Amino acid sequence: MNLYVIYPEITVLLLALMITIIDLILPAAETRRSLGYISIMVLGGLFISLFYQYHIESSAYFYNHLFYFDNYAIFFKQLFLLAVILTILFSLDYAEKLRYSGEFYAMILFALIGMMVLASANDFLTMFIGLELMTVCFYALTGFKLDDKKSSEAGIKYLIIGSSSTAVTLYGISLIYGTAHSLSFSDITLGLSTFSLMGMAGMTMVVIGLFFKMSIIPFHMWAPDVYEGAPTPVTGLLAMGSKAAAIAVFIRILFVAFLHAANYFLPVLAVFSAICMIGGNIAAIKQKNIKRMLAYSSIAQAGYMMVGICAGSHQGMKAVMFYAFLYVLANVGAFAVLSVVDKQNKGTDYEHLSGLSQSAPVLAMVMAISLLSMAGIPPTAGFAGKLYLFTAVVEQGYLWLAFVGFIMSMISVYYYLKVVKVMYMGKPREKKIIISGSIRAVVLISAVATILFGIWPQYLSMVTNFASITFIR
Repeated sequence: MNLYVIYPEITVLLLALMITIIDLILPAAETRRSLGYISIMVLGGLFISLFYQYHIESSAYFYNHLFYFDNYAIFFKQLFLLAVILTILFSLDYAEKLRYSGEFYAMILFALIGMMVLASANDFLTMFIGLELMTVCFYALTGFKLDDKKSSEAGIKYLIIGSSSTAVTLYGISLIYGTAHSLSFSDITLGLSTFSLMGMAGMTMVVIGLFFKMSIIPFHMWAPDVYEGAPTPVTGLLAMGSKAAAIAVFIRILFVAFLHAANYFLPVLAVFSAICMIGGNIAAIKQKNIKRMLAYSSIAQAGYMMVGICAGSHQGMKAVMFYAFLYVLANVGAFAVLSVVDKQNKGTDYEHLSGLSQSAPVLAMVMAISLLSMAGIPPTAGFAGKLYLFTAVVEQGYLWLAFVGFIMSMISVYYYLKVVKVMYMGKPREKKIIISGSIRAVVLISAVATILFGIWPQYLSMVTNFASITFIR
């Protein structure tokens, strides 16, 4: 049994248990800020150690092929680690005020384990465990502010709608098992090689279940309310980690388990991709709350990532991984800024960012860079990401989809620049906003990386190319 294959998950599990125990021992709430620093140091070490696991033909199984450890999985695990490290870093001020700060960090770490399991899942049983571990933690994190009605309402909504999607996924898995007589992705490839109505229904239900997690239209209805009601650091992690984890396992299922049906699914995915880009961007225009705007924007961003999946090629997978990385960086910057604004101005409506350039010029600059990257404006990294996505899909003959993506990107510039206009032309609500060292570090890392990967995308492109080539050649 290759235990080293699951050493990232074991490390995070031990860390989560240690955080829980230390939280019980520590005498004063003020000293619990150290729990965040301990988590960041351990996760940072794990992030670096995973660089040494990349190999040209790297692949290893664990426990009867339930778990797969390849370059593709390693890349996404590093992506989730980066998202969680930066989220914890800008959550330090928020968590310090919580009554249950230890539980807050532990929940984030358990959700991280779920994401990492999804990246390595090679069996529907493993996938389901990872999916539920991640989702249940997000239910609790969304409703973490017990004295806040919006937070509680968002938690309940997410729980009810998420449970429905779980039931759909589970029923789809049972239909697939009834057809292929296996839950292993590799065996299902053979079991579903001939047409079966029950198998096709099962595949469709699994895809619909994952569409809920990715907030693909028309399965997106939970996203705006949950994004708005959840604590801002949780919203950030939900937007980055949950979506990226669902996309990681979706790609593996589509091109391994459903390989023989992929050609039927790709044109359908292209239509869903276009609907997401159009619906998400148009709905975002009329929003007055930044978190709701980012929720609809995230639906559009999921549509952009689906563009790369539709290509069904190595270039497409590379583009999806490249874009997912940039999406995490841009979201970290935007939500870190929003967490400060939410704390200082008691809200995240457009008016709460009024004159931010005067009260906190660094925050205004980082927010502007993050939004411009999401819009795909050069020289930010988002421009390079969209260029890779559209090039990959055009090579496969989907010129119309690239055209829709280009037009929608231009439309998105309007509502992103509305935020920039409010920050730079509005009257400030506060004379001076004080920023803590941890927030300053997060926003600077996000902004610098977004600009650097926009000017020199070849370095990240090289890593994504290496990580994706063992998955699809």
